[in-house]
Amino acid sequence: MGKMLPVVLVFLGSGAGVGAGIFLRPDPVPDAVEAVQNSEDAATTVAQRDPSPDEETPPEGYEYVKMNNQFVVPVVQDEKVAALVVMSLSIEAQAGQSDAIYLREPKLRDVFLQVLFDHANIGGFEGAFTNAGTLDILRGALREAAQKTMGQGLVNDVLITEIARQDY
Repeated sequence: MGKMLPVVLVFLGSGAGVGAGIFLRPDPVPDAVEAVQNSEDAATTVAQRDPSPDEETPPEGYEYVKMNNQFVVPVVQDEKVAALVVMSLSIEAQAGQSDAIYLREPKLRDVFLQVLFDHANIGGFEGAFTNAGTLDILRGALREAAQKTMGQGLVNDVLITEIARQDY
């Protein structure tokens, strides 16, 4: 009888587990046809909606030109690199001028890096560096540098599309 007790306990435990699984199982999934119809309705709804403010289109006569590579800016404290800031930039330029911007991209990258280094040196990437006021100052400096390099009428604005800081 002593050898039968572990076997009985295994069966009781397994039965309790199966019973709990059946009792607690989620509601059944709707059949595949209904799921496909729901996804088609959702796709139609998304396609028909108006663009949100985040999906803003460029002003009339302008296009966005994404800079090919990210910008990496070291943040130096006590003569040591304390952090790296990685950014992606886009330029809002007159429509049809993307080729002109890509031809001058090395010069633009140089000018942008100088502005970013200056911003880092004055403490622009310290603390809450993503607040609106700080980023507006940085955007203004980048826009001014781009307009000096490419011409006032060609570049309308510089957009910061991604920004991240990695502390060490």
